[in-house]
Amino acid sequence: MLNFFVRGGPIMYPLLICSLIAVAIIVERIIFWLSAERNRDTLLISDMLQMAAKNQYEKAAQQARGSRDYIARILLEGIVHRNYSLSQALAMGAEEEIKRMRRNLTILDTIITLAPLLGILGTVMGIIDSFHLLGAAGIESPRVVTEGIAQALITTATGLAIAIMTLIPYNYFLSRIKRSTREIEKFASSLELTFERQRNRARGPKTLKATP
Repeated sequence: MLNFFVRGGPIMYPLLICSLIAVAIIVERIIFWLSAERNRDTLLISDMLQMAAKNQYEKAAQQARGSRDYIARILLEGIVHRNYSLSQALAMGAEEEIKRMRRNLTILDTIITLAPLLGILGTVMGIIDSFHLLGAAGIESPRVVTEGIAQALITTATGLAIAIMTLIPYNYFLSRIKRSTREIEKFASSLELTFERQRNRARGPKTLKATP
């Protein structure tokens, strides 16, 4: 393995750095999603929506405080600021949670693009060196060129391997974010509809009373 790395030339060092960064981020994101799944509390969310339907917002907020469920935190944000702007509070809470879900994914996306380009750069540099050696050794030594090109292609293969192995978990993390976003929208919409229904019900008698 060490011989393979050395034969790849100096471009193998930035490729190694890319691979180490990718592995570190992938492990961190896996731990994040395992923790998020473990902290899900569907019973709490159901209780919060039921209490909101009964206009027991303070009780719902008290019960949700300290929860590690990301949906419960978003609903809590909306409940606490419901008299100012429920929809904006929910949107801000959702944006903060989605930002946490997307943390470091931009770096993975960059590595997916950068690693193959670095590999191609290493290959081009290796081919240039091979032809330079051919010019010095003469046409009688074609083996110099073939061996040089074989070594140069190591960087391309390494760059592609890093990109492929990073792309698979990257797409998985994106799919998890999309699924979580749909869940957030569903429960946030339920809370908004409940609040609007109660507000319209409270306005109803006043409107009838004002009518001559």
